[in-house]
This record gives sequence, structure tokens and C-alpha cells, in this order.
Amino acid sequence: MRLHNQIFFLICIATFFLHQVESTQPPYSCDSSNPSTESFPFCNTTLPIDQRASDLVSRLTLDEKISQLVNTAPAIPRLGIPAYEWWSEALHGVADGGFGVHFNGPIQSATSFPQVILTAASFDAHLWYHIGRAIGREARGVYNEGQAQGMTFWAPNINVFRDPRWGRGQETPGEDPLMTGKYSVSYVRGVQGDSFKGGKLKDGRLQASACCKHFTAYDLDSWNGVDRFGFDALVTKQDLADTYQPPFQSCIQQGRASGIMCAYNRVNGVPNCADYNLLSNTARGLWDFQGYVVSDCDAVSIIHDNQGYAKLPEDAVADVLKAGMDVNCGSYLKNYTKSAIEMKKLPESEVDRALHNLFSVRMRLGLFNGNPSNLLFGDIGPNQVCTQEHQDLALEAARNGIVLLKNSNKLLPLSKTKTMSLAVIGPNANTAKTLIGNYFGPPCKSITPLQALQGYVKNTRYQQGCNAVNCTFVSISKSVVIAKAADYVVLVMGLDQTEEREGHDRKDLLLPGRQQRLIMSVAKAAKEPVVLVLLCGGPVDITFAKDEPKIGSILWAGYPGEAGAIALAEIIFGDHNPGGKLPITWYPSDFIKVPMTDMRMRPDPSSGYPGRTYRFYTGTKVFEFGYGLSYSTYSYEFVSVTQNKLYLNQSSTAQVVESSESISHVSVSALGMKFCKNMKFSATVGVKNEGEMTGKHPVLLFVRQAKQRNGSPTKQLVGFKSVSLNAGERAEIEFSLKPCKHLSGANEDGSMVIEEGSRFLVVGDKEYPISVVV
Repeated sequence: MRLHNQIFFLICIATFFLHQVESTQPPYSCDSSNPSTESFPFCNTTLPIDQRASDLVSRLTLDEKISQLVNTAPAIPRLGIPAYEWWSEALHGVADGGFGVHFNGPIQSATSFPQVILTAASFDAHLWYHIGRAIGREARGVYNEGQAQGMTFWAPNINVFRDPRWGRGQETPGEDPLMTGKYSVSYVRGVQGDSFKGGKLKDGRLQASACCKHFTAYDLDSWNGVDRFGFDALVTKQDLADTYQPPFQSCIQQGRASGIMCAYNRVNGVPNCADYNLLSNTARGLWDFQGYVVSDCDAVSIIHDNQGYAKLPEDAVADVLKAGMDVNCGSYLKNYTKSAIEMKKLPESEVDRALHNLFSVRMRLGLFNGNPSNLLFGDIGPNQVCTQEHQDLALEAARNGIVLLKNSNKLLPLSKTKTMSLAVIGPNANTAKTLIGNYFGPPCKSITPLQALQGYVKNTRYQQGCNAVNCTFVSISKSVVIAKAADYVVLVMGLDQTEEREGHDRKDLLLPGRQQRLIMSVAKAAKEPVVLVLLCGGPVDITFAKDEPKIGSILWAGYPGEAGAIALAEIIFGDHNPGGKLPITWYPSDFIKVPMTDMRMRPDPSSGYPGRTYRFYTGTKVFEFGYGLSYSTYSYEFVSVTQNKLYLNQSSTAQVVESSESISHVSVSALGMKFCKNMKFSATVGVKNEGEMTGKHPVLLFVRQAKQRNGSPTKQLVGFKSVSLNAGERAEIEFSLKPCKHLSGANEDGSMVIEEGSRFLVVGDKEYPISVVV
């Protein structure tokens, strides 16, 4: 978050000192023992929230209204309304990254789940939901203990991981829009207290509030002199429709998120937070968003200060409130809203609209219903934070996310009985902090990879190898000595937050400094092929390791959270069978020739532009999206497909159009919702564990066109499910397919259409033909 003015700095200092006091029970409005407030309609819980919020806003003076438009909202004592902090973080566990949460009371820590990019590699929506539910429960527990000033958590990050250099790609579920959307739905439902399938929130009441960010087309922090504050993302209607917007549409329509955050950057010239079409027409109008819109921190100020889009500060304030934004992380609205009204640039009604949304969310959180300890979620206390159940879930998530990239001659798993000595080498081997990633709170437990491996092999020797992850200095001779003496060697290398983080994109895709030199020197000296473990969020070009016989196994562990070291050791020694699959394409190092600022997804053969992500990228790959090995092998078969020929010409409303490539297509919107619903069909896939170990295995179903045309994806993920199978066990998995969603694509105007022609359903090495007739 960008804090660049003195007032905001003073707020930070004041908040810091506020957090030093002992925790107390959380403040609330509408205290039944306070006779001065019990007569207010906004305290009447029998009235609809819409009516209650309107009543509250009508009682505020203009100055009181303006005070509530920023993240640190002060109390309004005359109405019994306590202060509220909108900024809290919970990307992969309750964190203290914002002003809302602190860990200096009875609760000293929270469960730290794997960084999102690794959790995504499990391709397990139920797991994602359970993590979200655990985080939401811990968030409410921290609040109930008086160690939080708010329950609005600014997560998840659901921007598509478009460019492998992006420092924040680690925070996302990867590069596929359908998968990212499913992650957002599962996480949001869990955090907010909904059921896995949705629709079960009691009277709209929220356990905690989730906020999908950063809306939209935000995936560059700082590259080649261009930063996120000034960047104007030039995005085609086609790419907006089928890449950048679908995760947010899913988050809002299916997840029913109660918050969204508008991003720093402009899209086609317009700042996201000042874009009426984006915030009001699309989110609220088309997608029926019911919640609050917050700016990224200082995203309002940059509209004037950095981008020059607004001539005056008051213009920036007017632009964002008229666009549909509700609350400013920062101080710009507090400083300039009144003058904007006085200058007739902004009607007070826009302030009222924003406040209505803000107080509605606070009411849904139960903060205007009297003492929360007597209400829904009021019994969640410190004993619900860092529970054994949540810590076990963090371990399960790490186990199921870690990806086995190479395992020559079945080097792994190592024998627990025959491995007498072990050498553990690398700058990430003896650190617990690297495992956590960014946006974190103090973890319940902390253990390093070295310590976890020592639990399996008592005779374990360690050498850091590099001075730090950047590896500007390397201790090759010392590392070689212990490698030669050990039965096996585990190298724990990769990146950390000094190499990739918010505000810092990578310049290349290689291992930093002299890491490769250290790896190769140790591998050549070791008795047996070595095990290479990579801790990193973004992909790394490790073609050298992929091709080197003396590097027998490679594991990608992302940033696996507080239990990640244990999960790694369990996999290396065979107590867990890895099954994770890459949620991102791993590109070769020369991909850096492609400008990060080029937002196009589709390739342009005439200029040599290779496109992006597995759906469109035409270049060579180090590893494919969805790639991942296991200690078991799995076989697939298509058991049944209920329809293999789809007749879209039976719709009375559809109008067949012929494209410039002489391919007939129909518009999805013209087909109508009823017809689309009736066209759904199912595909049943049989999967068998052919190995000797129990394994949890994600089954990924793709669709590809028999003849790829300009602008169409190479293939497209249309479904995924994770299944646990014992050795030799077989199961059947049913996928529900909706042609209007899964067989459509965006045309150049951004409209979703379905083209005629043959397609194949693809799972593993098996294909099943289907055809579309229009």
C-alpha cells in the first residue's frame, strides 16, 4: 500500500500507539443500556438494513458524513457510533498488514496458510472453501477479543497472473480466469460464513467481510520505469471479456462478495476508481453487486497527483464518488470532499449513497445490533484461533499444493530406513519466514525445512551456500564437502520477498545471482542425484536443472505457509504422495523480451508477439500449466458424455452470423438464459490410481477446438475436481458443462459467442469429440 503523505503517516503512528493498550471487548452501536440510542430506527433490528442505513445517514451532519469516507472512520459519539477501521488483511490468514488487526493481546498469532499461488495448485475448491472458512472464523475471533478495529478484510487478490515477472503473482490463484473465479467464490463464501454452494447466509449476516481486488486489469507494479500508479493499461474488449473480468464477475455474482477494491491503474485512459462504467454499470448494474467499493490506498490522490486525469483534487474526489466508489483508503476524501461540494463539483447525494453502502456492510456484520457477544458469531473467541484443526488444514493445503516437477528413476521418495546421512544446502533451507510469503501475521508455529528434514535423518549437515537469496556470494567448497559425505543432498533454493513482492517486479526469470552455479557444483559432487526444492511464487527458468541427470528430482513449493516445511519433508520421505499441478505456465528466460506493459493475451504472428498464458502463448515452455507428477501414475477414460452434438440452431431467438473467416456463430445473449440452461450436459471421466501409494489427484478437464482459429485459445480449462484414491482404486467424476459458458469465447467486440465446428474434451491423454451445429 502506498502511504505518501504526512497526514496518513500520522494516522499510522496514532494507530500504532492505540494498539499498545490492552485488548478490550469490541465496541458496538445500539447498546440496549443506552436510552439515548434505543429509539433510533437504525437500531431497530426488525427493519430492513436498507431502511436502517438510510435512517442513520439522514442523521449525520455534512462534516460527520465526510469523516466516514476514509478507511479510518472516527466515532460519532452523539449517535453512539464507535470508530471503525476498514483496512484489514487476510490473504492467506489473518494478517496485521493493515490498521485493523493487532497481535499484542491474548491472541499472539493466527494460522498462516500457504501463499495463494500454492494453495491454488491443489485444484481443490473444497479445500479453498475450508481455508476461507477458517480465516473468517479466526478473523471474528480476533475481533471478538478486542484485537481488531474492523471486520472488512481486503482479500482475495483475483487478478489473473498474466506476466511471470509480476511481484504480486504469488498472491493470486494463477493464470486461468475460470480457476481464479472458482477460487474467489470458494474463499469468499468461506470467509463470509456462507455454505460451500452458497445462499446460506442468515439474513445476509456476515461472519467477516471479503473484498475482491484489484478491479481491474491490474498486474504490473514496477517495470522499466513504469509503475502501477501511472500505468495506463490498454486492453481490448475481447481480452477484458474473457480474461480480466470473469474472475470479478464470479466473485460478485456467485461469491456475493461484500466488497471490491478498485485498482491504481487506468484502463484505456480511465482510472479504475473513477470509471462509472466499471463500478456502477458493470459491477452494480450488470452483476448486481451489493456491497462497498474501496480504493486501493491513495488511489484517489494519484488520479490528480500522478496521472493528471483530474485537474484539481476536488475533481478527483468528484470523479470517484460519481463513479460509484464508497470509501478511500487514504485521506483525500476527508481533505477535499467538502470543498468539492462547495465548488458544486459534487452533490451531497453522492456522499449519502456511499455512506449507505458503508453502513449497510457494518450492519450486516452485526455491529449495529447491540452487544455482539449475544448474537450470531458472538461465541467465537481466542480458542478458535490457531486451533489444531486449522493447523492441520494448513498442513493439508501445503501437502496438496506442492508440485513434483521431475523425478528421474524414482529418486523420490527417499528411504526413511536406508538414508543414514543427509546434506541440506541453500539460502532458503534454514528460514521459516520465507515460507510465509507476503501479507502475513505471526504464524501459530514456525519450523524451517532444515528442522523438518532433521526429524527424518538425525545425521543431517547444513550449509547455507549463499550469503542470501540474491546469492551475490557463494560458498561452493564448503557445500561440496558436505555433499560428498552425505547419502543424499537436498538443495533448498529459489526466491523470497526481496526478489518478488508488492511494488517490485522481477527483471528476469532466472535464479538469482550464483544459485545455478552452486546447484550444479553440488550436483556434480554428490554421490547420488540431488533433490532440488524451489521456494518461489512466480515461475523460474530452470531448464538447466530439468535437463541435468545429476539433478534427479525437482519440487516446487511456492511459499507453503507455516506447515510447509513439514509437508516438504513428508513428501521427500514418502509420508505423502504429491499431487499438485502448476497453476501457471513456466516460461523460458527470453520471455523477458516481451514488454510487461503489453496487455494483449492473444499472439500476433506478424510482430512475433507470442501471447500469454497457456490459453494463447505460442512459444516454448519450461513447464506447462497443469503439469505435475506424482509417485503414482493415473489413467483416464471418458465413461460417458450425455451429448456429443449440440444443436444451437433450435433456439428461436438465436441469429446465426458468419464471421470474416466464414465460420458461423451465435451470440450467447441472443440464445437466452432458459435455452442456455437447457443445453447443459455432463461428461463422466473415470480415473484410476495405477500406483502403489494412496494419492490425492486433481483431474483437469479442458476443451479445445479441432481447428484453432485466430483469437481462439489453444485449449481452455472447463472443469476440475480433486479425488483421493487408494493404490489400485478407481473412481468416476462427473463434470457439468454449460455450452454458453464453457464452449463460448469473446469476439473482438467483447461479446460472448459460440462458433460452429468440432471440439474435443480433453483429460490427460484422452480426448472425446463433440460438435456444435449452429
